Formats: sequence, structure tokens, C-alpha cells
Amino acid sequence: MDITTMRIIATVASMACFIGIALWAYARSNKGRFDEAANLPFEQD
Repeated sequence: MDITTMRIIATVASMACFIGIALWAYARSNKGRFDEAANLPFEQD
């Protein structure tokens, strides 16, 4: 395995992680939790 193959594997793995995080962030099932977290600074004790 040469350096070019390792770079290709690292690039594909990074792209897969990015796509996975993007899908997780835009999933409708997470909307409620993200809305709640976005409003935390505005809540008073």
C-alpha cells in the first residue's frame, strides 16, 4: 500500500464522516432537541 492509496482512503473516510454528520444535523428527528438547545440562552431561572 503506497501513500496515494492511504490518501484516497483518508479522503473517502473524511467525506463519509462529513456526510454522516450532515445527515444527522438535518434529520427531522433532531429538530426538537436542536430548537430546545437554541433557546437555552434566552431562558431565565
